[in-house]
Amino acid sequence: MKTIIENSFKELIKKGIPSELPTSKDYPKGGNPAPKRKDILSPEEKKLAIKNALRYFPKSWHLELAKEFAKELKTYGRIYMHRFKPDYQMFARPIHEYPAKSQQAAGIMLMIQNNLDPAVAQHPEELITYGGNGAVFQNWAQYLLTMQYLSEMTEEQTLHIYSGHPMGLFPSSKEAPRVVVTNGMMIPNYSKPDDWEKFNALGVTQYGQMTAGSYMYIGPQGIVHGTTITVMNAFRKVLQKEETPAGKIFLTAGLGGMSGAQPKAGNIAKCITICAEVNPVAAKKRHEQGWVDELIDQIDILVKRTKEAIANKEVVSIAFIGNVVEIWEQFNKEQIFIHLGSDQTSLHNPWAGGYYPVGLSFEEANKLMVIAPDTFKAKVQESLRRQINAINKHTARGTYFFDYGNAFLLEASRAGASVMAENNIDFKYPSYVQDILGPMCFDYGFGPFRWVCTSGKPEDLSISDKIAAKVLKEIKQNSPEEIQQQMQDNITWIEEAEDNKLVVGSQARILYADAEGRMKIAEAFNKAIQSGEISAPIVLGRDHHDVSGTDSPYRETSNIYDGSKFTADMAIHNVIGDSFRGATWVSIHNGGGVGWGEVINGGFGLLLDGSDEANKRLRNMLFYDVNNGIARRSWARNEEAIFAIEREMERSPGLKITIPNLVNEDILNNLM
Repeated sequence: MKTIIENSFKELIKKGIPSELPTSKDYPKGGNPAPKRKDILSPEEKKLAIKNALRYFPKSWHLELAKEFAKELKTYGRIYMHRFKPDYQMFARPIHEYPAKSQQAAGIMLMIQNNLDPAVAQHPEELITYGGNGAVFQNWAQYLLTMQYLSEMTEEQTLHIYSGHPMGLFPSSKEAPRVVVTNGMMIPNYSKPDDWEKFNALGVTQYGQMTAGSYMYIGPQGIVHGTTITVMNAFRKVLQKEETPAGKIFLTAGLGGMSGAQPKAGNIAKCITICAEVNPVAAKKRHEQGWVDELIDQIDILVKRTKEAIANKEVVSIAFIGNVVEIWEQFNKEQIFIHLGSDQTSLHNPWAGGYYPVGLSFEEANKLMVIAPDTFKAKVQESLRRQINAINKHTARGTYFFDYGNAFLLEASRAGASVMAENNIDFKYPSYVQDILGPMCFDYGFGPFRWVCTSGKPEDLSISDKIAAKVLKEIKQNSPEEIQQQMQDNITWIEEAEDNKLVVGSQARILYADAEGRMKIAEAFNKAIQSGEISAPIVLGRDHHDVSGTDSPYRETSNIYDGSKFTADMAIHNVIGDSFRGATWVSIHNGGGVGWGEVINGGFGLLLDGSDEANKRLRNMLFYDVNNGIARRSWARNEEAIFAIEREMERSPGLKITIPNLVNEDILNNLM
């Protein structure tokens, strides 16, 4: 029976767009639909959007589909082509179950399906993985065609994806990437939020977030490690050496996509985590998955439970189904001390479901943003001012508040909230990259290295964990003092990963490692695949939120102080450099994480199959992928990065980097 199902799945993949028009589908009951998008197109542009969508289908279907697509556009603000969603289950199957001439292509198919798995994706019916708008494809026709192309691809072809649209297979070479992905790459003057709404509605571009449109999202685990490191080191900044985080509060918001990692990270960091989420479906989903311990929907009960947890020095995570502004304000009245505060709502998308204003229910807000967008915007900005006002009262009492790189302070400043420093240029609160991840991790080359066991077997993941831990322990023995803490944090993380039950969807793992760590772990994986210790290939990747993948002045490059943080050379060089050094696929996006026009970010995927060729590729590509960013950070005069790149040049004779000559500030002080 299983063989019949597998063969049927393979045939459906190879078919692509069906030969017969499928019957229309009702939207599934109990789904989690994406917010309706802004009605921004003129009547003529709506015709163009429908005309664009019909390009995928035979003329004989156009009359029926045109009416249906017009209805979708009116109902959802987008044409998703729900009729064409496949009937088979969407999840990451073992790699051998995909019909493919190229094993690299099969690995990409696995990653695409993992991104669209309902257990992983935020709005799976709309092909949105996380962040409210981070899409794998714009519509189901693009999915069907892409999977068909991947099933046909040889080792001497490359598939080019334009914002979800598979432009086609082009002859290339075995050394070239199998897939090249771009998302949202607009002419600079057309990268404002309303531009995205318009061109996405037309069906000509999409918002790929960071790892959604590059097929490298692995569920909230993908950020839980970085969040754990951030929370642990934030507590180290505010606590005395003999103190522990037990019984101390980390207050934040967001449980929908990437933000769903926060309570799990808080548990690992061993504190009290209180995370507000206005969408009951999202909160309950995280509770069912074991990512948050308790659900509370009344503020007075939350106050009582919090005081109890403080008194008992508990380690617990609580989801408050409601608005975080209520918590900030009520905790101030109750004089409940908050050690750490942040916010991870999707403020890169504030007017279409990324942030919900206090005083409105979830349902009321979803209606208002569609029928009265100007009123909704005013309420969001009023809510941001209230939230900052309450936060300011807490920080005056000693709370350490940091921006989580989600454009929270940026949008709060645009709303007129009191978030600016005395110079009226900088924010009064730091980005978590400025204070923690930048100087402690990125400048030393440490970033979110991740892998997926394509067999789908937990035992392969368990073996890979043990291999990674062994490699890190060996490296730590000879590591300089400057990175000993990072090494130990990651050894502890990987040794506890299985017990923390982090897997959602594919059998995947993440840890922070530098170039040496990534290369040696990957080499050990490749050797284990070759020997049969690991039963199938492993896909390597990373978050774009890394050392050199992303140029983002309010997040990844917020600790670049030479004036270049608004440039995007690093991310562009990263994806070009990775592409000819052996990546299986590469991607470059406009807008991931902090908003369209605010960031350029690049990523890669690399399939390890146990071959000598894979070994050559991983050494060449992973070395550049990390050291490109360290070199740029070094040139920006970041002391930690200068240390890291000079150390790398000592052990890598072929590397020669331009090092900055540091200037004595006294020379400059009397010049102007």
